[in-house]
Amino acid sequence: MAFDIRADDLVENPTPRVPVSLCIDTSGSMAGDKIRELIEGIGLFYAAIDEDDDAHDSAEVCVVAFNSGADLVQDFASIEGLRRDVSISPSGLTHMGEGVNLALDTLEKRKSQYSDTGVLYYQPWLVLMTDGQPNGDRAALERAIERVTSMVDSKKLTVFPIGIGSDADLDVLGRFSPGRPPLRLQGLNFKEFFEWLSKSVSKVSQSMPGGEPPIDFGSIRGIEDL
Repeated sequence: MAFDIRADDLVENPTPRVPVSLCIDTSGSMAGDKIRELIEGIGLFYAAIDEDDDAHDSAEVCVVAFNSGADLVQDFASIEGLRRDVSISPSGLTHMGEGVNLALDTLEKRKSQYSDTGVLYYQPWLVLMTDGQPNGDRAALERAIERVTSMVDSKKLTVFPIGIGSDADLDVLGRFSPGRPPLRLQGLNFKEFFEWLSKSVSKVSQSMPGGEPPIDFGSIRGIEDL
């Protein structure tokens, strides 16, 4: 179930935004500890943003889940508008291309709303997290890869491809990230990753909109740079 964007957030708070799209694998292989730790990590991410003065006013997050399809489970919203009691039951296959395309469509919609209301925004982020290999529509996957790489090349997107566990297909994830290899979580260290992500949101929100995001990828804890 999707939750509507609050357009009045942009009027009430004209602070430049950092839009972060979390595109997460909720296929059957994520059942158990993986999905539980992931949801807890997202909750910690929200809490850390809420406690940071700079990130609090700037960060906006959406969550797209993909399994045998793709679903917008949380539309873009500021920290006050984010639903904290998200419940996900993993099932089905890994339609990664469909998930990424939906995340990009949602991101484009929010960027249009920024433009319509005169709100500045920083380079958008796409955080792609999966524990397996894509097995959805091949054309959808190729379209998603083409869209992401084109946006990255034109400095319109920062992408974080994250492999969960030893079975994640880093070759496919690497195709989403030209110039920087994908990352693999060491164990289920979602907490450490989302702590790093929240600190990065804070740093970006203190910079000038439109510039290269000041993200220190070498400081990520809990994941291994491959």
